[in-house]
Amino acid sequence: MHSLVNKGSYKPFIKWAGGKSRSVNKLLSLFPKNIDTYVEPFVGSGALYFKVNFKRAIINDLNFELICAYRQVRDNLEHLKSLLRTFKYDREMFLEVRAWDRSDDFKDKEELYHAARLIYLIKTCYNGLYRVNSKNHFNTPFGKDLRPNICDEVVLNRCSEYLNKFNTEIYNLSYQDLLDKIPAGAFVYLDPPYHPLSQTSNFTSYQSSSWSEKNQEELFAFCKQLHKRGIKFMQSNSSADFIIDLYKKDFRIDFIEVTRCINSDIKKRSPVKEVVIMNYDKKGRLLQ
Repeated sequence: MHSLVNKGSYKPFIKWAGGKSRSVNKLLSLFPKNIDTYVEPFVGSGALYFKVNFKRAIINDLNFELICAYRQVRDNLEHLKSLLRTFKYDREMFLEVRAWDRSDDFKDKEELYHAARLIYLIKTCYNGLYRVNSKNHFNTPFGKDLRPNICDEVVLNRCSEYLNKFNTEIYNLSYQDLLDKIPAGAFVYLDPPYHPLSQTSNFTSYQSSSWSEKNQEELFAFCKQLHKRGIKFMQSNSSADFIIDLYKKDFRIDFIEVTRCINSDIKKRSPVKEVVIMNYDKKGRLLQ
């Protein structure tokens, strides 16, 4: 196992579309050694973040409620747990809480309520899938026949400990706006919305807008900027020809097989090939 792996029993406090819990070990085996500052511009569930040892971390996501959850777990844990204990696994309550974002004043509520609502809905919705419509309203239905641990104190306590122990900065920015906050010598892991393998396979509705080829090209330009600054990065993406053609001339590409767990039909959760894009060689040296 990679020398930077944290051997503590840490795991994410929330499920997220595209989460890397099933590919953590494969990805960690490709990490460079001696990471001082670890950066995740698309942190999601933080499956990798909670497994790596480092001195300092910068995590970011464009999803406001997700970042509220990270901040509250780090800075306001006892109040968060108290609020979560008031939520019940009940269809009527689920629909009431889900409808909070239809109210004009919800965006002005304290971050505590955004965080608790997100954790509660993910724990009690169908397939644990965060999904929003074009109005950015949560629209995943109620999950039947579940036994959710809505306030998982053990996991929440461990995550709060980790977020504080490793000097973690938390931002709610676009990944481009994060660039100037990334110090020299950092390692950046990028887990953007994947480019679809086909016209029917696109799933990026954990945000209200999906990613286009232009968005992928902008991310490629961001990676070029990181490389120009001498900052090592790794990116996960689909094995779509468009992605391979975009990166193959400038960067190293490896392939891994991953079983996707977002499909509600277990029989359709077959392994898929993904690319891992890096700007360093197998010895951790920056590519020329």
